[in-house]
Amino acid sequence: MKIALAQMNATVGDLAGNAARILELARESRAAGACLMLTPELALCGYPPEDLSLRTDFHAENARVLADLLPQLPADLCLVLGHPLMRDGKAHNAASVIHGGRIQATYHKRRLPNYAVFDEARTFHPGDGVCVFDWGGQRFGVNICEDIWDDEAPRLARDAGAQVLLVMNASPFHMDKLVQRHDLARARARACALPIVYVNLVGGQDELVFDGASFAVDANGEVVTQAPQFQEALHLVAWRGADPHGEMTPLLTPEAGAYQALVTGLRDYVRKNGFTGVLLGLSGGVDSALVLVLAVDALGADRVKAVMMPSQFTADISLEDAETLAGNLGVRYDVQPIKRMFDTFLDELADEFEGLPFDQTEENIQARIRGVLLMALSNKFGQLVLVAGNKSEMACGYATLYGDMAGGLAVLKDVCKTLVWRLARYRNTLAAVIPERIITRPPSAELRVGQTDQDSLPPYEVLDGIMVRYVEQDMAPRDIVAAGFRVEDVAHVVRLIDRAEYKRRQSPPGIRITSRGFGRDRRYPITSRYQAPFQE
Repeated sequence: MKIALAQMNATVGDLAGNAARILELARESRAAGACLMLTPELALCGYPPEDLSLRTDFHAENARVLADLLPQLPADLCLVLGHPLMRDGKAHNAASVIHGGRIQATYHKRRLPNYAVFDEARTFHPGDGVCVFDWGGQRFGVNICEDIWDDEAPRLARDAGAQVLLVMNASPFHMDKLVQRHDLARARARACALPIVYVNLVGGQDELVFDGASFAVDANGEVVTQAPQFQEALHLVAWRGADPHGEMTPLLTPEAGAYQALVTGLRDYVRKNGFTGVLLGLSGGVDSALVLVLAVDALGADRVKAVMMPSQFTADISLEDAETLAGNLGVRYDVQPIKRMFDTFLDELADEFEGLPFDQTEENIQARIRGVLLMALSNKFGQLVLVAGNKSEMACGYATLYGDMAGGLAVLKDVCKTLVWRLARYRNTLAAVIPERIITRPPSAELRVGQTDQDSLPPYEVLDGIMVRYVEQDMAPRDIVAAGFRVEDVAHVVRLIDRAEYKRRQSPPGIRITSRGFGRDRRYPITSRYQAPFQE
């Protein structure tokens, strides 16, 4: 007996396209000798459908597309399909067991996650039933994603006679997430003495990236087969008696996994939203260099344009390194100086600014000129503007509203600065395209003479250590100090993070690769007078 795990890349709302892909995979599964195929969670409509699942017309259209799909499926294949379902006026996250052109049984997801990036308790109603069915000499139970995060749903399936637990998932990627999934499946398999077959969605959907990495564990909790990460796959799980087995795909390193998540998220954001290509401002710094390389890896050099916009404060080495990088990658590279435009702004504001020193105001004008130029090119040629700001900068507000924050996708929004350097070095191990000087030189916005980031911020190793604890782990400032950071550094970084919330609310979406990114899963008030104590 063989089970096919249809690790597919669904697009939210593309019901016809998703159904066509499901049918294609079903036929491939049967040709490969599988008698059962398992899809990811909500494969028919894509995940997460968010408020689409509150619309009755959306459910009616899903029902129509599903009804059209049924008679086209191989009659001798059992398909367990994830789809939304409206029943008795209640929307459910459902899975249906299909064979012979008919729905034989349907399961409603019991546990609806309502934390981090998940909002299912808002848009779906929980189920209270159990789904167990016979096929190919085995008795299978069905769970959906969050159902196995405690032991109730797996135990109920086992008690109803299941010999194998099928789990369909749309589990978003973050670094170390696959380790968590493996540990969870091991624990559930051992507790219930059941093999678990786990299929996961793959691809990008807005901020979220799904890494696939489907797998199976035996009743002892050992991982016995592993599908690839970040690519569509029809992964076969075979059986020897009661024991599953299959191909073991090597897992990616943390840096390789994070890099592929960014490539996947960028590629699918551009592809699924119909952009012809992307453009970005290239500065000669490591952030924009990494975004440019990611864009080329995601889309190809012919769909990427880099624009260098030097001012009188731009160092010659920035121009040299930017040109070298663009040449190494083979992208279109244009130089658009901004000094004349900047001088015009200063001339127009001379009366208002008379007697006042050069400060952040003039720095921000330069950034906003660059933002206007990039958005003009985007409007004229239909290319998506990529924002290069990293998580450390987004956290502290070290960015200019309507300037370097202007664009359609903030690729590094969830990538702290120290990880930016690690990813740049990782990419150079594949091919040394980023000039070494870009990686090693002190970071600078180059908006005034002699500027470096550390004029305004602590060293990034310190900043990132504080930021990760405060933002991703919700540690209290006094506990961060107790972890070994200086009180003045913690106070400075926490104050910057709290004050910059209004900027982050206006930033473009970014690709999530950590357990807590800015956007869907961190919601803080802009207006707040709360100040965390630094002492007991």
